[in-house]
Amino acid sequence: MTLADQYEQASDGELVSLTGEGDEAAFAEIVRRYSPRVFRVASRFFRQRNQVEDAAQESFLRAWTQLDSYEGKGSFEGWLTRVTTTTCLNLLRSHKRRPESVVTDLTREEGEWLESRLANVAAERQQAIEQGLVAADLADRVLETLSPDDRLALMLVDGEGASIKEVAEMTGWSESKVKVQAFRARRRMREAVEKLLAGRQMNSV
Repeated sequence: MTLADQYEQASDGELVSLTGEGDEAAFAEIVRRYSPRVFRVASRFFRQRNQVEDAAQESFLRAWTQLDSYEGKGSFEGWLTRVTTTTCLNLLRSHKRRPESVVTDLTREEGEWLESRLANVAAERQQAIEQGLVAADLADRVLETLSPDDRLALMLVDGEGASIKEVAEMTGWSESKVKVQAFRARRRMREAVEKLLAGRQMNSV
């Protein structure tokens, strides 16, 4: 068995211990093992590939420096997901907001799509439409007008279908805060969409 095979077969706990002893190859295996997960989390926050890559790199750097805080009580994947979520949220908060660019960035097709889906949507179908938006590229343009916390709540609860408990574990929020944040985020999402439509109608006059 090669050394590489030994690392691949090692448990997460063993890799963490080896990394703590200065074994860089052990941490390299952690990166190889969990890169797909970290990239998926980072892609929830950022649209551009280079931003996702930067966020993933920063997340692994934070994980490296904070490994001693992992006590092995829960899954390492869960711990790393929380580190990544916190890192991405902090990076997102550090970026300047550009809500005024959303309307002008819309293509004609996107504007028509938005109008056809949302102009006369019934209240009882609003949540379903929002969930559809979260899965679309257009949603990112609207989400960029929201606060990082609102954006995170929408992406995890509505976009990913995560449970309140799962979101609480990932973000470190209380379950009550997750519920309130998701409720407020949906309301602000509706307001942002209404503003977007109003702005487009004014531009077309």
